[in-house]
This record gives sequence, C-alpha cells and structure tokens, in this order.
Amino acid sequence: MMSKILWSGILSILLLSCTNSPGKRSVTFGICADVHLPTMHDSEYRITTFIDSMKANKPDFIIELGDFGIPHEKYHHLFDIWNAYPGKKYHVIGNHEMDGGTTMNEALSYRHMTSSFYTFQENGYLFIVLDGNDKKFLEEKGYRAFIGPEQQGWLKEQLKQAKEPVIIFSHQALGPPDAIENAEDIRTILEEHNRHATYNKIIASFNGHTHNDWAEELNGIWYISINSMAYKWLGEEYGYIRYSEEVDKNFKWIKYTAPYKDPLFAIVTISSDGIIEIKGQKSEFEGPSPWEVGYPVEHKPYTSAQITDRKLHFNLSN
Repeated sequence: MMSKILWSGILSILLLSCTNSPGKRSVTFGICADVHLPTMHDSEYRITTFIDSMKANKPDFIIELGDFGIPHEKYHHLFDIWNAYPGKKYHVIGNHEMDGGTTMNEALSYRHMTSSFYTFQENGYLFIVLDGNDKKFLEEKGYRAFIGPEQQGWLKEQLKQAKEPVIIFSHQALGPPDAIENAEDIRTILEEHNRHATYNKIIASFNGHTHNDWAEELNGIWYISINSMAYKWLGEEYGYIRYSEEVDKNFKWIKYTAPYKDPLFAIVTISSDGIIEIKGQKSEFEGPSPWEVGYPVEHKPYTSAQITDRKLHFNLSN
C-alpha cells in the first residue's frame, strides 16, 4: 500500500503540473486601421461607429494600426472619441502620424506613449507592436517602410523572453503585398524564433497601411492586412469627385480615393486551439468602383470595400 506521504507528494506534483499547463486560452480584440481623420469629411461618424460597436461588444482591448491623425486642434474632438473608450486601447504609429511637420515625439506624447515600439500582455498572449518608420539612411527624407538594426535587436530580445504565444502589430506590412523594404530580414527573425519555440510561437502579424483586405500564411505565420476604415487610395491619376463641390474644396484628397460608404473594422478572436477568427464589416464603394475609373485590375484580389470574415488555422506545437 502506498504511504500517505508518497501519495501526497505525487498529488502535489500533479497539481503543480496542472497549474503550469497553459490550457485553452483565447483573446478578443477590436481592430481598425488607416482611419485618416484629416482626409475624410465624415471621420466623426466613422470613429464613433467603431467605438460604439466596441462598447457593445466589450473585447479585451482595441487597437488602431496607424495613420489615425495628427495632433492638430481641429482634430482634438476626434481623438477625444477614441480616448473616451472605457477599456484598454492601443495605438500603432503610421507614416502619416508625422504629417504637417509633426515630430515622432509629438505624435507619441499626444497618444501618451513612451515609445513607438512596445509590448503588452493579455489573456496569456504576448503582443509586440513594431514601428516601420525607421530611416534606412540617416539623411533619408519622406515616408519610410523599414525596421532598423536597433529595433531588430529589441525584437529579438522580446522574442527571447517570450513565454506565451506571440502576435505582432505593425502599420507597414511584414508580408505581401506591399511589404516593408527589409521584410525578408524581419520574417527571418520571426521564423528563426519559431524553429526553436514550443508554446511561445509567433502566430500572426497584423498590419494596416496597404488599405488591402488580405491574409496569407508564410512558413507557419499568418500575415493579415486590415483594410482601411475609410477608403482605398487610388492616386491623382484616378481623381473623381464623389461628394459635393464643397466637400471636395474642404477635403482635397478624397477625390483621389475610392471611399467606403460605411466604416470598416473587425473583431478578432485568437484561441489556443489553433483558430484565428476575424469578423469584419462589409460596405460598398461610394460612387464608381476603382475599376470603373481605370485602377489596375491586378489589384482586384485584395481591393474591396470590406474586411473579409475568416477562420485561419495555426499550430502551436512543433
């Protein structure tokens, strides 16, 4: 007969094992991208619709993936709508956050951020926010799509310390289409981590910037482009006045876009049983579609007035 002392020891080991087991975990977040507050005449309607939906759905947190707006007085009331959300909320710094002469420090300070790249944890998952606005060369001007050596070193250190499954957020894409200049270098860092990882694998990378609706798996990691809340950028050669002359006068960039009638955003649930579920909003183009004004049809596979509902599968085990 097993002694009480021995049985007690075995029971303690079993209980400790159960306590340390990750078990089934899920996290839900509301996500939007490329709100472009200064560009659209109806930005208040769009951001209010998102925030009201998040208040009703109560995700674990919300995040916007960059190109939200600049800290100008005339946009304060729109930032106030975001800031009034009662739950956890996070920003990603996009390339247009520094428009109008805004510095990176000013953009960060206005959002109460101490760094443009950072981490946070929620429900047993590690989230890593990256900044794709690094300069490739010291004298470089204009918009950028690059992650430099210092940030790469920081990323490697965060992955080395990771104990939970990892999700990446960035403004510029790390995967196709339209990835950052050194996307292969960054993906190599992510894939090298996963080769040696067990439960703390990188599951997915979410980005904005491209105004695309797209998801693609590369070497076991999902790269997911979240469509703009507001429009598909077409370019000056495809200009078309879709609203009134007054709107066109006051919001000069709208005519170079294909706006969505309704704001696009999504609710994402990631479960450790291996499913990323995306529930996205659907709309339609305001006025003619991109193809009707001559936009290249090769962009059609990932250009639409929606965020597609998806169920994407991943594997946390080797």
